[in-house]
Amino acid sequence: MKFRFVYGIAVIVIAAALLSGCQGRDGTMRDGYYTAEATDYDSEGWKDFLTIYVSDNKIVTAEFNAYTRFGFLRSWDPDYQRQERTKTGLHPSEYLRTYTGELLNLQNPASVLVVAGAERQHQIFQLLAAAAMVQAQAGDKTIALVALP
Repeated sequence: MKFRFVYGIAVIVIAAALLSGCQGRDGTMRDGYYTAEATDYDSEGWKDFLTIYVSDNKIVTAEFNAYTRFGFLRSWDPDYQRQERTKTGLHPSEYLRTYTGELLNLQNPASVLVVAGAERQHQIFQLLAAAAMVQAQAGDKTIALVALP
């Protein structure tokens, strides 16, 4: 219960910041690449990240993934892919593409719908996307570090 409550407040605060005075002076995102990533590796050794590319105040590309300390990407790890398909019935590349595709279409992480079986990744995606967009609005190309649930 406490986890869901804290997460819910975090999403509301980030969404409010995006929709209010935390934007650039003219309310637009600056052109360029912006990345948000987890502050730490998770219990399985992955560090989630999201990189967006903004052009003309629009997110035109996005990559949502995770890497290990050795630089291996989750989406390219066939063993991880098989384990997740067995555990959740879902191939990780499916939800990674779905979440980024919806972000490109909707331009609002809070509007991206949850893929069944990938609820935790949806929470992570929303937090990282909101942080990357705040960076884009400020024109700050440093990596935003986000404490994840």
